[in-house]
Amino acid sequence: MNSIIVSMAVTAGLMTSGHTLAIDMPVEGKAKCGTCHAIDKSSVAPSFMEISEKYKGDKDAANKIATSITMGGSFGWEFGEMPAKGLGANDAEIQSLSKFIAGLAK
Repeated sequence: MNSIIVSMAVTAGLMTSGHTLAIDMPVEGKAKCGTCHAIDKSSVAPSFMEISEKYKGDKDAANKIATSITMGGSFGWEFGEMPAKGLGANDAEIQSLSKFIAGLAK
């Protein structure tokens, strides 16, 4: 009986906590971006969700995000400067991550 109650409580908690728990950062994102960025929490850099929200509704969001990653900078955020290409992401990784980030705030 206790295990059923615990299971129900955990399930309810997951259902009400939002969809970000079900989203995992792509492997290249963990290796190249995860040091500074997280999916849903700001630390030393804005979260991927915050970045996605900034570009929500912009049909060119993925390209703009890719350009920002490639060039590096602060982009108007109140965090430090991101180095160009983050921690050494290649162009294919940048394109993949940019599409992933842009698609989070749909």
